[in-house]
Amino acid sequence: MNMTITRCTENDWKQLQEISHVTFDETFRAQNKPENMEAYLAQAFTEKKVKNELSEKDSQFFFIYAGDDHAGYLKINTGDAQTEEMGNDALEIERIYILKAFQGQGLGRILFDKAMDIANEMQTSKIWLGVWEKNDKAIAFYKKLGFREEGSHSFYMGDEEQTDIIMVKPLAS
Repeated sequence: MNMTITRCTENDWKQLQEISHVTFDETFRAQNKPENMEAYLAQAFTEKKVKNELSEKDSQFFFIYAGDDHAGYLKINTGDAQTEEMGNDALEIERIYILKAFQGQGLGRILFDKAMDIANEMQTSKIWLGVWEKNDKAIAFYKKLGFREEGSHSFYMGDEEQTDIIMVKPLAS
């Protein structure tokens, strides 16, 4: 199948909003209370929030397509857009989300490789991300790619405080 990646523009806000909502819901609904999921989805992917994220100069979004089908997306942050203070020589992968119908086809790895290409172009010293401590599949995937656990931070899902593990991969300079 033909895979393509395109960088999102501010005009893509509606498509980004829709896929963000669906992929987050598919990924986390089964492990969270319905009222917390509804509260999170209602505030996390509003038109204003998505447009603000797309206009952030230190963030980039990319769609991945499987053939003509929109299959997922990547969000990376550098500089002040990072969700943790990691320095100007770091790149954060904030989101890699693939629609359930396209999981298991290597699309997450293709998006990860895109983030690595950008990190290498920018000559960052490390690439990092936060992953929910209960997302064993993602943790195993990132460890296989050379990430190591280096702390944690809180993530709020409605009224529930959850823990994201901070995982870092040093890059050759």
